Amino acid sequence: MKKQIQFIFTLTLFPLVLLGQLRQDIDLVTLYKKGKLKSVNKEIKIVSVDSGAYLKIIENKKEGIVWLPVKDFKDGTIEIEMRGKDVFQRSFIGIAFHGADDTNYDAVYCRPFNFFAKDSVRRIHAVQYISHPDFTWEKLRKERNAVFEKEIINPPNPNDWFTLKLVIDSTTVKAYINDAEQPSLIVEKLNNRTSGKLGLFTADSSGGDFKNIKVSYN
Repeated sequence: MKKQIQFIFTLTLFPLVLLGQLRQDIDLVTLYKKGKLKSVNKEIKIVSVDSGAYLKIIENKKEGIVWLPVKDFKDGTIEIEMRGKDVFQRSFIGIAFHGADDTNYDAVYCRPFNFFAKDSVRRIHAVQYISHPDFTWEKLRKERNAVFEKEIINPPNPNDWFTLKLVIDSTTVKAYINDAEQPSLIVEKLNNRTSGKLGLFTADSSGGDFKNIKVSYN
């Protein structure tokens, strides 16, 4: 009877262990202190406030990525809390994924200064997918306008923290803002990369604030 009880307990516990393995919470502050973040073209630092510490990427003229110690992300969900600013052409913040190196990667990023733009054309440039090096935002906008960038319905305050969630599989990327039930952006991936590194993305002339990253693996 004792062995039977132990067997039932093991079967009950096993799915919980599997679920624990599928979810990863990434502490940027701890990784920074341990020297586990690799910054490309950007200076980074930790800022401590009453509500907790976060990672700040310092604004400069170059596009940059802060690579996380995650090298084999394939399919799943990436969720990050981040903050930009409502200054025209000075805030481009998001997530890089399926990275092979510093120039070969996909990314989805937001332009907070377009969230509430009075110009309807600017509003459809609120959230953007790119696939470097072949498919830059300029090329995609010129050749397939409004396909790989969209407006955010019910956008957040462009100067406050908000959540970007990406749901990624081998062919499709969906981007959700905060607790929205419907994605703001759905695109077909533009390359054959199906796995790779994860990083924090900021474009040229932009910095950004980042915290609370959750990665779930399918």
